Amino acid sequence: MTEAISKYWPLKRSGKRNRRKRALVFSGIAVALFLLLIASGFLIGQEGLRVNFDGAFSAPSLAHPFGTDWLGRDMFIRTVKGLALSFWVGLLAAFISAVIALLLSLLLLVNKTLDSLVTGLIDLFLAVPHIVSLILISFMLGGGLYGVVIAVALTHWPRLARLLRAEIMQIKNTEYIAVSRNLGKSWFWIAKHHILPHLIPQLAIGFILMFPHAILHEASITFLGFGLSSEQPAIGIILSEAMGYLSSGMWWLAVFPGLMLLLMVAVFDNLGRNLRKVFDPLKGQKQ
Repeated sequence: MTEAISKYWPLKRSGKRNRRKRALVFSGIAVALFLLLIASGFLIGQEGLRVNFDGAFSAPSLAHPFGTDWLGRDMFIRTVKGLALSFWVGLLAAFISAVIALLLSLLLLVNKTLDSLVTGLIDLFLAVPHIVSLILISFMLGGGLYGVVIAVALTHWPRLARLLRAEIMQIKNTEYIAVSRNLGKSWFWIAKHHILPHLIPQLAIGFILMFPHAILHEASITFLGFGLSSEQPAIGIILSEAMGYLSSGMWWLAVFPGLMLLLMVAVFDNLGRNLRKVFDPLKGQKQ
């Protein structure tokens, strides 16, 4: 029995190492795609976005891989610009949302009354459908870039806050926290030196996993007309404009931008799951 266990143990450790190596490789590929996307958004010029009625409604070709729209604009360049814009909007919104989740979860250390208010707020936001909250907040703020970022940020923090709060509750009951309290350390000192180092991996993974949801919801409310303005090359605007031409057979106006959006979201989601396998192998194996 002991010999069987001793033979199995190296294989199990080797399997874990291989999973982590694969996760690191996929994470590296995802980061490379992100950098390529960001660089493309800055390096590609505006020539392809100029109006050219002679080249309107051109099907996909070598000159225009994604075809052209009703104004003769290159759909590949519009799609890349739209993805770059969605990237920055999602990044900013997810960052603000992660900060909100962290600050509200740390209120558990202050007193039980504030923690109860935060818990009720989490339940309230989770009870309302995401898209309804997004539309209401964005509409109240007048839409546009500011309205979309704030709307996405204010509706994506509850799940991460609930996770961080559970982590804090476990850490708060440990012996070294009790020793620090007995030595007269404040909760601010304890949060800075004992709790935050434990929360950083969960916070980073939660931020990355929140990012694809932020991108999709930004595109959704922009598609419905409550998000970014029509002057901006957003994916939601491109898809919304393409709806009027699908029945005429102009399928490339919506298919390629939609597929690229789904691809970017899938890559970000895969990055978050692979990083979870690296930083938290036990939870990564359950997925």
